[in-house]
Amino acid sequence: MQNTLKVQQAADWLAARLGPLKADAVGVILGTGLGRWADGLGGQRVLYADIPGFPRSTVESHAGALIKGEVGGRQVLAFSGRFHLYEGYAPDEVCLAVRSLSLLGLSTLIITNAAGALNPQFETGSLMVITDHINFTGQTPLRGPNVESWGERFPDMSRVWSRTYAAIALTEAARLGQRVERGVYVQVMGPQLETPAETRMLRALGADAVGMSTVMEAIAAHHMGVHLLGISCLTNKNLPDCMGETSLSEVIAQAEKAAGRLAELLSAVIPRLPAGAD
Repeated sequence: MQNTLKVQQAADWLAARLGPLKADAVGVILGTGLGRWADGLGGQRVLYADIPGFPRSTVESHAGALIKGEVGGRQVLAFSGRFHLYEGYAPDEVCLAVRSLSLLGLSTLIITNAAGALNPQFETGSLMVITDHINFTGQTPLRGPNVESWGERFPDMSRVWSRTYAAIALTEAARLGQRVERGVYVQVMGPQLETPAETRMLRALGADAVGMSTVMEAIAAHHMGVHLLGISCLTNKNLPDCMGETSLSEVIAQAEKAAGRLAELLSAVIPRLPAGAD
């Protein structure tokens, strides 16, 4: 169920605290182990705990703060940490940050995450631009009565991820000398990691990377007309026939190693993103 009152209260509080957003402002959601980039933005910092109705981020390496700053002269609002279904939050709570930003007038959003590589050609530590996604959670933030002012009842999902933004990210990565993959991201419920059999199944479905976030936020953002760029940091490689054990601490450590490349790419991409591109 979508709680319009809670979203509006959070948006009104943020508007009063942060002031009006510029028309071309960019939102960024930073995933597991990827929050260090936000510390260099400067500007205002707001704790999630202070925002009315906001959930609390309970996962290690998620700072739980919204930072307002600039990158290359472009206004940026970065969420350092996010909320997950596996924490016990409902889809509408997971998407509260996204919907609040949309009500503030933001139309461009970058979603990042830490993910396991399913495609055997992808290497641990590399980045992947999301070209499409699979919702394997069995849930959706659109369940319940539709809010017509937010978006239509049955939104088209054929172009959730902006092709223009993806092309810019790949061009900038090449200029920086970074190898960046392109692929399909699948969100699972978690928090348990995938078995070898599940890994085979997800790969057979067409997924190149797997994680426990992002798709709920993408659905909600797309529903409200927000244009999206997605970047996954591939923290481990899921090879079902020779699968090694891993842990959250190892995922965080690998994400932090790749954070420098992600930071470099974000800093190059953000100033170049046209507002409202498909």
